[in-house]
Amino acid sequence: MRVALFVTCLVDQFFAQAGVASVRLLRSLGVDVEFPRGQTCCGQPAFNAGHWDEARAMALHTLEVFEGYDYVVLPSGSCASMLRVHYPELFKGRGPASRKAMALSARTYELSQFIVRVLGVEELGQGLAGRRLAYHYGCHALRELGVEDEPVRLLKNAGAEIVPWAEDRECCGFGGLFSVKMPVVSVAMADRKLDGLPEAEALVSTDAGCLMHLVGRMARRGIGVPVRHLAELLWEARQGQGAGQTEGMRHA
Repeated sequence: MRVALFVTCLVDQFFAQAGVASVRLLRSLGVDVEFPRGQTCCGQPAFNAGHWDEARAMALHTLEVFEGYDYVVLPSGSCASMLRVHYPELFKGRGPASRKAMALSARTYELSQFIVRVLGVEELGQGLAGRRLAYHYGCHALRELGVEDEPVRLLKNAGAEIVPWAEDRECCGFGGLFSVKMPVVSVAMADRKLDGLPEAEALVSTDAGCLMHLVGRMARRGIGVPVRHLAELLWEARQGQGAGQTEGMRHA
């Protein structure tokens, strides 16, 4: 199985350890992971802004970079949704590009989705035993990809307790360009969500954009709960199994 990691812009710039953890985790599960050097932005910001021609230019590049891999895995529900749901929309009726977009869509997965649905792995180890975690369901992963049970199941099976949080499925208010165009509403949505945050050792999500938005608001409000990307905690779970440290990213 030949798998490419699409690391995404926000993971690359703000959550680099989540990218490293994704590679280590997948390789510990026997997956041959590569990191194509040519990858760039998937085009989601331009797509969301209505600049579809610019988004297509970036998407065409992405189709070329990730052609030939059995699967493309992303530590992000948001960017995975762009490839899986919106690339076919971008290239609908556009001949070969449409066929390539459909093919890439079919082999694109968010990290926990890939581990559970493709690899058939539900237990990574007991490295999270006794940890109390609050889980945030990112909108794209939950509503567009249907990733609901997979991340929580992997965390629970690693020994973690997922503490009840009434607002766990509410939007954090980030929404990419939404937080720029509608900052007052965006902040209000984050505050509403954080007002109900239960006592936990960490706030966890599979989306770097959500985490970046929430950690910024938490810092402003003096909320001292650490924020962790799902990939980092899943690698910690795996290490509890006795999995050895693996090499870093392999460049393709």
